[in-house]
Amino acid sequence: MNSMTGYGTAGGAVPGGRLVAEVRSVNARFLELRINLPREHQAAEPELRELVQKNVQRGRVDVSVRREGSARLSVHVEPDLELARATVAAWKRIQKELKLPGEVDLALLRASGGDLLCSVQGQPDVEKELPLLRRVVGQALAQHAKDRQREGANLAKDMKGRWKALVDLHRTFGRLAHEMAPMLTERLTARVTALLGEQSVDEGRVLQEVALAVERSATSEELARLGSHLDALAGLLKDKAAIGKRLEFLIQELVREVNTIGSKANHLPMTQAVLAAKSEIEKLREQAANVE
Repeated sequence: MNSMTGYGTAGGAVPGGRLVAEVRSVNARFLELRINLPREHQAAEPELRELVQKNVQRGRVDVSVRREGSARLSVHVEPDLELARATVAAWKRIQKELKLPGEVDLALLRASGGDLLCSVQGQPDVEKELPLLRRVVGQALAQHAKDRQREGANLAKDMKGRWKALVDLHRTFGRLAHEMAPMLTERLTARVTALLGEQSVDEGRVLQEVALAVERSATSEELARLGSHLDALAGLLKDKAAIGKRLEFLIQELVREVNTIGSKANHLPMTQAVLAAKSEIEKLREQAANVE
């Protein structure tokens, strides 16, 4: 069993710093995936999306990769030759028109101002960084999976305890159902007799009506289905696949049967047992909301 909640991170050195990947996930009904990459690695998103989908089946998952570090990539200086040529030509024209002595040299160009030189910072080598990008995202996903497995083990332990409590309550339902039938028969017969008083009573008809009322209160079918659902739950809690959606459906079925038993209960101990079962099922539902 895996939880939908988890976190993983990994990083690796690249020229000029580090690439750091983080994977975070929380509960969601389906798989909702968001990937945030440095601009130069945007083209790798489809490949990384496929990688995440192989590892995560359900939940809202955020994958982010960022570049860290204060070290700068290689920087070199380039001349603006077009501007330099135009500047030299302009000075030569001034010299000719004004008949000025001297030569146009570097000192004159420096004094002229303008951005004749510009620094150019090297760009990341995307192709060389791509294997590292894949690796750090894969390592972050592996750590994320361990985190979800650890949390999933805690969920499984708690849910197995809830299942055991429901199995015990199912046995209680069965025992109380056997006790309830004769008690209900006696109670209904006494009530009908009291209502009719001294009037002549068709005892056979009274017993027939009482029997029908008792039959309508019978919970044998609900108990059988509830037992079947609990057996299915036991098997599901042992399954290594993603079980979240199936678990939610099965819990709905448990709720349905227990509610029906509660609606038929005409016996305080049975009502108390139903309330206890509803409490356990609600706690199961809360935990199932975290299961992948």
